[in-house]
Amino acid sequence: MTETHTDNEHIGIPGYLGVFGILVVGTIVTYLVALTDLDSKLFPGANTLVALAIAFTKMTFVVLFFMHVRWQTRLVWISAVAGFFWMAIMFAYTMQDYLTRGTGYFTP
Repeated sequence: MTETHTDNEHIGIPGYLGVFGILVVGTIVTYLVALTDLDSKLFPGANTLVALAIAFTKMTFVVLFFMHVRWQTRLVWISAVAGFFWMAIMFAYTMQDYLTRGTGYFTP
């Protein structure tokens, strides 16, 4: 069964440009956060956490609008949410490993 989309279900050129603007601003903010040393100001791993939060936000906009998940059926939504959940599990294991490591043998 093929579903047809009406014109009001899509965001159009202004919407795509708005999402593009959000992605550009997210990229600039990621660059500015990378220049700032949040690890010494907040807590170790703060730069990584902020960068991942920005990347997750950008990924959400790409999936919802550029991949048209926003207008799809519930099954597609469940698949997308399952992918996000699996990614969160992988990030949790990665951060668990990263945050439990010592400074190492060779400290400058």
